[in-house]
Amino acid sequence: MTFPAVTLTGIEPPGVLAGARLWLRGAGVPVPAAEAGVSVGGAPARVLFAAPDRIAVEVPRVVEPGPTPVRAAWSPGATLFVHVGMPMATGLHQVDSPAVDAQGRVYAAFSGPRGQDTPVSVYRVEADGGREPFVEGIVNATSLAFSPTGVLHVSSRYDGVVYRVGDDGRTNPFVSELGVACGLAFAPDGSLFVGDRTGTLHHVSADGLRTTVFATMPASVAAYHLAMGPDEQLYVTGPTLATHDAIYRFDASGRQEVLDRTFGRPQGLGFDAHGVLHVVEALAGVSGIYRCPAGGSRRLVVSGPSLVGVAFLPGGDLVAATADTLYSFPSIP
Repeated sequence: MTFPAVTLTGIEPPGVLAGARLWLRGAGVPVPAAEAGVSVGGAPARVLFAAPDRIAVEVPRVVEPGPTPVRAAWSPGATLFVHVGMPMATGLHQVDSPAVDAQGRVYAAFSGPRGQDTPVSVYRVEADGGREPFVEGIVNATSLAFSPTGVLHVSSRYDGVVYRVGDDGRTNPFVSELGVACGLAFAPDGSLFVGDRTGTLHHVSADGLRTTVFATMPASVAAYHLAMGPDEQLYVTGPTLATHDAIYRFDASGRQEVLDRTFGRPQGLGFDAHGVLHVVEALAGVSGIYRCPAGGSRRLVVSGPSLVGVAFLPGGDLVAATADTLYSFPSIP
């Protein structure tokens, strides 16, 4: 079959997982013939949508990780590249973002169904890719965060307790009676913010002895997700049953500001080394990680099924968390 020569002009997003939706952009895309000859890593890609200036395909399940060529028979000689995420660890059950320590080790939860006492609560993934059980005995381990002094803390949505974890993986309750505790973020002074998804943000003193209500929010159908920004303000998401949900920012006094109301089911939050906010969106089976610079337009940087969280390694690489797997991507500008 002969196709008119059309040059591909762009691809979005730069990072994908198998099963993700990938957009190719050009001019004069032959829509009637668009189903012929689109490949990712040499494997045929199923067309999901086609218009004269763009086409969406599903990344094949057999694609290999790393920089991957994308070609279309209707644009001979043009090759674009997308980065397919590298699996770091699987067999997890995550409902929030992973945590990363100063050595670049990644900590991920195995949360399990409500009330299930799983054999392992938190896994640690070494920089070389080795995975080991790290924490046991926390029922429904949910959110993870490191204090300014480098101590891991883990919340339980089952018993409403935040646990402090030693270097040997042993746990001690740090603060309790926090409702459905999901979402952790430390302030620079060592105090801790905890989200109770039924509608409360708690503020816990650095010694764990005093807990106050910091702010209230609409209850979430899933979880609250918290991150402390480089501006020392608290960023929060909490998906509801609404068509669109907000990204919230709170100053030290608890004053609330809505940054964005265009996300559908926003979830995990993370800041890169440049202080740029990244937000996971998961709506109607389509999920992605968006880069959201202050004062600029958001940009999709990673897409894939079942994304729930995002974090960054010390060298700048992005860690994308699905419900059961961690993936790494090189730094995306």
